Formats: sequence, structure tokens, C-alpha cells
Amino acid sequence: MEKRDIRIEFRLNEKEFATLDRRVKKSGLSRENYLRHLIRNLIPADQPPPDYFSMMRTLNAIGNNLDQVAQKAYVLNVIDVQRYVENVTALDSAIVEITNAVMLPRKV
Repeated sequence: MEKRDIRIEFRLNEKEFATLDRRVKKSGLSRENYLRHLIRNLIPADQPPPDYFSMMRTLNAIGNNLDQVAQKAYVLNVIDVQRYVENVTALDSAIVEITNAVMLPRKV
């Protein structure tokens, strides 16, 4: 954890505070962490919808199942291993892409 011993205090009017508070709640971050993102020229991503995590669990389960099938198929030499590996790679890429699109902050 980074040591932060410099304290900055500033004032907002009610409209500015309401805007900040609304954006902080949408991001799911603390107010301080939200402002640190902005200082680093990052726009925090909105908090993902509740079903995002269940979708990701499902995608990960599919990937794990595909991996198990592939291992068995490779041993028994029953399916096209190259095609299967390409699909698993595509699934992994989709998971990363979805995560990046939904979770990571964007550059200003």
C-alpha cells in the first residue's frame, strides 16, 4: 500500500458535489480512488452490471470444460487439436476483451 500523507481539501458547490458523488457511485470506487484516477488522466469505468460476474464465471467454466475435453481428445486423438486450440484461444481473448471493456479505466 502506498503511503499518502499529503492531504488536500477543496470546496464544491452542491451541484458539483452531486455530480462527483453520482460518478463515484457509478464507478464503485471510493471518492479518493476516483479522484486519483482522474489525476492520472484515467476515466474510471462504470461498475459492471451484477450479471457481468456471473457471465464471466460461465465463460471461464466453458473454457475449463473445453480444456478438459481437449486434453482427453488429444490423448485419444479423436478431434482436430489445432482447431480446438484456436477456439480456446479465441475464448480466452474474448474474456480478456470483455474484462478490459467493462472494468479498466479509459484514457482521458
